[in-house]
Amino acid sequence: MIKLEPFTSDDFTQLMEWVDDERLMKEWSGSMFSFPLTEAGLSWYVEGSNDVNDPSVFIYKAVDSKTGVTVGHISLGGISERDRAGRITRVLVGNSTERRRGICQGMVKALLRIGFEDLKLHRISLGVYDFNHAAINCYLKCGFQQEGVMRDVVRHGEGYWTLIEMGILEDEWRALHPAHPVA
Repeated sequence: MIKLEPFTSDDFTQLMEWVDDERLMKEWSGSMFSFPLTEAGLSWYVEGSNDVNDPSVFIYKAVDSKTGVTVGHISLGGISERDRAGRITRVLVGNSTERRRGICQGMVKALLRIGFEDLKLHRISLGVYDFNHAAINCYLKCGFQQEGVMRDVVRHGEGYWTLIEMGILEDEWRALHPAHPVA
């Protein structure tokens, strides 16, 4: 089981070790950071995050509740209280040997619970590059639906990457989790 805990400056070193090549960083963050990640580059990222009084972005480390080991990173940002919407960004299963073990699903499901139950959001979206089949399958298993495709949206090297837009609505999430009544 995965639990989410606030990502803080104490977690910078772990994240910098995981994001160890430029392509991975671009997949994880788009053009938000420059490679290599640095503490200075990450400090602005957490500034003002995880503030329940100003809920615009929540950044988490994912912890395996059995072992207490940090296994990933995920954030929920772009939160609009007016539209009751948010966007999952920067999803990363840390150690590549841990991939394909349900960690991504655990992280996403935990974040959806926070978004729909705690923050009372109506819609949560995300974008995923079309070549990331494992992530696409993870999001589909969590209840997301493909909503659109943005062709050649990011340039990498001599080529371009296409982004798939996905979303899930609160009633779709509740249908998958009937044990979670509306508050």
